[in-house]
Amino acid sequence: MPYSHNGDFERLVEQITDVIVARLNGGDVQADGACGCGSTCFGRCPERMQRVLDAGASRIGVILGDAATARDWAGLVDHTLLKPEASEADITRLCEEAAQYRFASVCVNPAWVKTSACVLRGSGVPVCTVVGFPLGATLPDVKAYETRRAIYDGAREIDMVINIGALKSGDDCAVEYDIRAVVEAAHEHGVLVKTIIETALLTDDEKVRACLAAKRAGADFVKTSTGFAKSGATVADIALMRRTVGPDLGVKAAGGVKGISDARAMVEAGATRIGASVGVKIAQEAAGVKTTASAAAY
Repeated sequence: MPYSHNGDFERLVEQITDVIVARLNGGDVQADGACGCGSTCFGRCPERMQRVLDAGASRIGVILGDAATARDWAGLVDHTLLKPEASEADITRLCEEAAQYRFASVCVNPAWVKTSACVLRGSGVPVCTVVGFPLGATLPDVKAYETRRAIYDGAREIDMVINIGALKSGDDCAVEYDIRAVVEAAHEHGVLVKTIIETALLTDDEKVRACLAAKRAGADFVKTSTGFAKSGATVADIALMRRTVGPDLGVKAAGGVKGISDARAMVEAGATRIGASVGVKIAQEAAGVKTTASAAAY
């Protein structure tokens, strides 16, 4: 059952999050789910607000209404191909589909950023790439360099994997430092940063700590998954992440979104971006076209 129609589930997520945050000695999330700077955060953080709105949050009300179009849904999807065996022809086709359907971005491995930027030139669809992918185990300065190089090649959004081992070790300072290295490199050029916390490997307590670290480091989004772990996004995780970061960060659901019904459930739980290899299927289903395509792992 969708999150917005299940009051008991919503209350349970709120209670879990509040207990975890309280245990973390008064982190950035207040009892009402707002960020630490209060309900006027958007007014006092205009750059962050604009980045989140530009990234799709302003379309959520339309998406959840009766007037949503296939184009509205496509505008929330990062059309993704991160398979190591992807060829230039595969990447070109991905970009052509993104231009046709007007997806939020294409998400490709760093080696394909320049190619994607060339194919998409003039389309209005930005290139997103991954940093520290898929393990998150490279050093912060390496991630920062990877970010700068990707931006040089044409990337306008960066999805970086956190240092999962540091989080598991309780070293939240190292996690925050790692994220901030990428954020500073990206924001210098006005580029969005989505922080992949790899929810499948974390406890609820660790998910909250990762989200708070991303928020403190200035990231624009928190993202569930790389698509390479044992599972991807769940409605419960999206609800927990949204509750933790409040309204001023984007939340991206990635991994395991197989069609419009999954996408809608994620958005109802609080997602403002969907990462999927089945973007065309989502757009077609939103337009009422019956499809038989199955989600491909990425």
